[in-house]
Amino acid sequence: MRTTYRSFALGVLISFSALAQPSTFQDPLLDRMIGKWVLQGAIAGRNTTHDIVSEWVLGHQYMRIQEVSREKDARNQPAYEAIVLIGWDPQSSQYTCLWLDNTGPWDFTSQAIGRAKRSGDSIAFRFASNDGSSVNTTFSYNKNADDWDWSIDNETGGKIRAFARVRLTRK
Repeated sequence: MRTTYRSFALGVLISFSALAQPSTFQDPLLDRMIGKWVLQGAIAGRNTTHDIVSEWVLGHQYMRIQEVSREKDARNQPAYEAIVLIGWDPQSSQYTCLWLDNTGPWDFTSQAIGRAKRSGDSIAFRFASNDGSSVNTTFSYNKNADDWDWSIDNETGGKIRAFARVRLTRK
């Protein structure tokens, strides 16, 4: 009797555990960004080169992008580093993005969180701040070349100013 009860209890626990598991985030466009990349182009008017590694993490719920510049600061550390997590919000049918980097203490404020809808092979995130300005970051996949263009624009008072134009090519 005890063995039957234990077997039943174990079966119930396994069933609840399986039900609690969220479905994985499947996205054929973001799948194309998985891998190792070299980012080259202009950021803030200066030519730069960064190394990027993108992978699915946390049970395939998020894509993590790790970005590290090859340029060094005065302490011989990377001049720029970022960790970016991209997920999916099924309630709003939008991509969500948490962008953390070493340029400021953004932490988990609204400035670090962007939202986007897909348009063709592009995903345009808008990171809004409390003062009405925003940073608009667009990832655009180029099928023929199998590479990505990233553009970043700052928007203040309805005026858009280009900040970055870079291309990712596979390592």
